[in-house]
Amino acid sequence: MNKVEIYTTPTCPYCHAAKALLDGKGIGYEEISVVDAELRAAMTQRANGRRTVPQVFVGPTHVGGFDDLAALEREGKLEPLLQGAA
Repeated sequence: MNKVEIYTTPTCPYCHAAKALLDGKGIGYEEISVVDAELRAAMTQRANGRRTVPQVFVGPTHVGGFDDLAALEREGKLEPLLQGAA
């Protein structure tokens, strides 16, 4: 199973929604809070310039934000990505 990483801030409603989606599916993840400017800069570089949160990664794949994560789930593509089949 691919590792899931999610970059968040404490007050972001989309971050809470992304974590709720993952929690609801029983998917474990590493949460990285980007309240620190250095961590946000690292996230921005890793996410190809995207500065908004959340930013979700599944293994080496940059999924994007909550809308992107939810779209993968609706399309039935999240589980294969988690399993490394995508």
